[in-house]
Amino acid sequence: MSDIRLLLVDDHHIVLDGIKALLDEVEGFDCVATADNGQKALDMLNVFDVDVVLMDIDMPVMNGMEATKRIKKEYPKVRVISLTQHSERGMVQKLLDCGSDGYLLKNIAQDELTTAIRRVYNGENVFSSEVTMRLEGKAVEKNASGIDVELTEREIEILSLISEGLSSKQVGEKLFISPRTVDTHRTNLMNKLDIHNIAGLIRFALKNGYA
Repeated sequence: MSDIRLLLVDDHHIVLDGIKALLDEVEGFDCVATADNGQKALDMLNVFDVDVVLMDIDMPVMNGMEATKRIKKEYPKVRVISLTQHSERGMVQKLLDCGSDGYLLKNIAQDELTTAIRRVYNGENVFSSEVTMRLEGKAVEKNASGIDVELTEREIEILSLISEGLSSKQVGEKLFISPRTVDTHRTNLMNKLDIHNIAGLIRFALKNGYA
């Protein structure tokens, strides 16, 4: 079986070097090229035969989102894994809409990364466990104090509707619950997220892809 040919894309060279060093130690992988932005990644695909791209998101010149979209259009056989520190549900969905075949967080262990690359190479879609939770409608978010808190599906629904500017009465009508129940969920959300007003909830919803 031939090696899986990889293109590594990240604008932090120390990250590129670190990932390359890790994967170079693993039998069955060949890091054929690296790039520090999306445009260079596309240029590399004109030169090298690549099976899987590990793609960062936040990069100059061309970000990972636009690069993924272009790769899937121009090189449909190439598989793309988004490798990032962003786990917001909105960001995950945007990358999936661009055609990303996997979404992994940069805190992933080496053996998990190598397994994920092999699975994506074999045609599967792979996500970090935290990302999978978000796609299933569950969510673990960091509150204003940096503490992880889990939001229920109902809380996510209410947060989304509040971000649209709806009153408790209007939210209740949409979800077939009483305004008092909406108020209770809203209070629980504020306590969990350490947010003290509606404007703060709306900013949180916009930032994390719930709006």
